[in-house]
Amino acid sequence: MNGQPDGHSIVSASHTVALLDARAAELRAELLKLRQQLAEVEGDLSDSQAARLLEANQKLVLAVLQADRTAEVAVANLAAANDSHQRDALTGVLTRALGIDRLENAIDMARRNGKRLAVLFLDLDHFKAVNDHLGHASGDQVLQMTAQRLQSVLRDSDTVSRYGGDEFMLILPDVSGAADVGLLASDLLAALIMPGAVGGHTLQQSASLGISLYPDDGEDATTLIQRADAAMYRCKRRGSAGFEFYTPQDVDEGRGELPPGLIPASSTSHVDVLAISASRQQDLREANEQLVMSSLVAQESEAQARQAHRQQIAFMAMVAHELRNPLTPLRLATDMLTNRGLANEVPIERLATLITSQIARMARLIDDLLDGSRLSTGKLRLEFDEVDVLGVLDQAIMACRPGMHARQQQFSADLLSGPLNVHGDPIRLAQIFSNLLDNASKYTPEGGEIALGMTLVDHTLSIFVRDNGVGITDEMLPQIFDLFVQDAQVLAHSSGGLGIGLAVVRELVEGHGGTVTAHSAGRNLGSEFVVTLPLA
Repeated sequence: MNGQPDGHSIVSASHTVALLDARAAELRAELLKLRQQLAEVEGDLSDSQAARLLEANQKLVLAVLQADRTAEVAVANLAAANDSHQRDALTGVLTRALGIDRLENAIDMARRNGKRLAVLFLDLDHFKAVNDHLGHASGDQVLQMTAQRLQSVLRDSDTVSRYGGDEFMLILPDVSGAADVGLLASDLLAALIMPGAVGGHTLQQSASLGISLYPDDGEDATTLIQRADAAMYRCKRRGSAGFEFYTPQDVDEGRGELPPGLIPASSTSHVDVLAISASRQQDLREANEQLVMSSLVAQESEAQARQAHRQQIAFMAMVAHELRNPLTPLRLATDMLTNRGLANEVPIERLATLITSQIARMARLIDDLLDGSRLSTGKLRLEFDEVDVLGVLDQAIMACRPGMHARQQQFSADLLSGPLNVHGDPIRLAQIFSNLLDNASKYTPEGGEIALGMTLVDHTLSIFVRDNGVGITDEMLPQIFDLFVQDAQVLAHSSGGLGIGLAVVRELVEGHGGTVTAHSAGRNLGSEFVVTLPLA
């Protein structure tokens, strides 16, 4: 494994993680306090007297300033926790876990749309010789160069993840057939073999590539990965770099002796790969595996802690902007109350409504930050009980109807007769469906249509929320449930959201033993979210 830290780095990384956990706990306490302050101010508005309204406004302005200061710390902690399980610290591509998650989503979308996809499993040839002869720092450069070159060839809708060591998994959605995939595989291998400067040497790095196709070679992520891996090993056993498609005769025989694959581009940088004895290779392999086991977690944690602030500058700016936005109308209301002449022209009830709406907006943003913090630290609590889903859906519909009515949207609900009991947390279940219905309303234009329905098959309840709104592109679908993800092209519809809601929805649904999936035919073609829950 490349880029392994020494003992001091491991201690430093552990200390960094501990500090982040402690700061996250302090932050949650600060945000809860701020939420309580906003609730108190909102309560004060029930009295329509101008003096109390002025006092409430002053409290609110102070609370906004406190939220503004707290937001930067909140985002830094949330970003560090989020990024640590999404991006490989060395190469910047997706981690293995997120890559598999993207593959499962891509399979679901391909199945629904009747399309094909390809899984490519890539392994660098004789990468270990680079580590042994040129050092792990040079090996790190080779891995980084590999990731950059792969991404330069692939489409925006394709996905690259580091599966482990010098292995990468690539996902190509919406492919027409094996011929197109073969052309792209040739382009990938050609990009990799181009000479590159590594550790003062000029090297050409070859690779072996195995390919499996959905649905031809399998209909689930595990099968497709295994069969692409088996095809890759057949390519290695063949004795030269290239690619192979999976065939039924392929079996996963594990690693054998690798053929020469590292080609020196000049005599001055010659690496004699065959000079290493078999016993020496085995010793080095075992030592490298021990290093991987002892330092992988510390290495990634330390790297992510260093990079989190730089990578989330844009998100921090957005949070600060959204928390400052309510200040303008609040200051206007303050001026009107201070200047009696202006205040007399505007009814006190109208000013109260203005301030109440801005309080609600800030409260929603702070609630989102709290849920994001709990999600990143694994502290979303669930209190289970026997719950009738129909009652939960009624609550969600009542909460979202005013917004639909304001946008003149048509809402329909086709529900089964009850009771339909599940083992779950009634508050969190209501949060799931309120979020999905609210999103459907926000991203559907005035006069649009929103539908809620359900089916029951084999004690599994499926509930869908469907709309004819702005839709979701193929590029966004695989990452729609990731934390802080928002489609830049439809931000005008988000009403100041932070890209946290759907990540919380997925966490809550999975906490109830269910699944949630998103489907869309594309931009302006509507979307559908399907939640499945097991009956009690």
